[in-house]
Amino acid sequence: MIIKAVKFRKDGFYTQPFAFGGEEGMEKFDKSVRYRGSLQNYLIDTGSDVILVDTGLPAGTPEEKPDENSLAYTGKNIQSYVEALASLGYTPDKVTKILLTHKHSDHSGELKSFPNAEIFVNADETGAAELAGLQNITPVKFTSGAYYNFPESEKICEGVYFIKAKGHTLGNSIVIAEDGGLFYMLHGDITYVDEALYENKLSVVFEDKAAARETLDRVREFVRSHPTVYCGTHTPQGYDNLEAKRVMDLDSPVPTVLAEVDFAAVEATGVYVCSICGYVYDPAEHDGTAFEALPDDWRCPRCKQPKEKFNRA
Repeated sequence: MIIKAVKFRKDGFYTQPFAFGGEEGMEKFDKSVRYRGSLQNYLIDTGSDVILVDTGLPAGTPEEKPDENSLAYTGKNIQSYVEALASLGYTPDKVTKILLTHKHSDHSGELKSFPNAEIFVNADETGAAELAGLQNITPVKFTSGAYYNFPESEKICEGVYFIKAKGHTLGNSIVIAEDGGLFYMLHGDITYVDEALYENKLSVVFEDKAAARETLDRVREFVRSHPTVYCGTHTPQGYDNLEAKRVMDLDSPVPTVLAEVDFAAVEATGVYVCSICGYVYDPAEHDGTAFEALPDDWRCPRCKQPKEKFNRA
């Protein structure tokens, strides 16, 4: 089995209030602490299947231009998702299966580029707008029973398991690949940064807080009981762990390296991008209404996050 990271953005950040503040409130944490951010998804080559875990942002999604008040920043483009896949030696026609952790477009954005792959999606999430029009979706109902301490799972193939992990979204899932005595946990947004797993903190992004807490508890219990390589989507720690085959030890955190950020002045375009799901707000598509003129209680039409989660483009 070969597991690789498909890297498409770098040099982002997630502030401590964003990454830690889901239960105690953002005001309890230091906004000046910015953990390193990135965007990558994962590929599993079993020899008989080429499996993608998520499929990146839609090609052409504009980069964000963060400032000192930005809570999160997905980073600078390295290349498009499909280009990043090609840099690993794979083309869309070689992909046989896609395991979608959840609907947000930084995970589902290029599903349309893989019409020949079977797309496995938690049955609770198949009605999401991000998946509209796709004909190659297989709803997963988790019929394989428990996977260790996770009550519901679906065995995809030998050594690869799709696991129900509700919370971040109502249809959120994680993937575990077993290889060489290790358990590779390939997840979407159980945490945004590894520090949150060590510190047992929920991010501020969830559709069901109680379920997100239950899922995080189960993840931490699993990590304590199994040699787990913890591979996230939003931090370079994800691919660092993968490439080093680093087993997560909750009692011995890897030292934190904070993001280095230069907030350069940028020309205002009027366009704003949601740092959670990638939704682009362009005033030209909304009768010329400026983002700043939207009411304070306005929320992202796609992921329902508030205005403070948007950055300029």
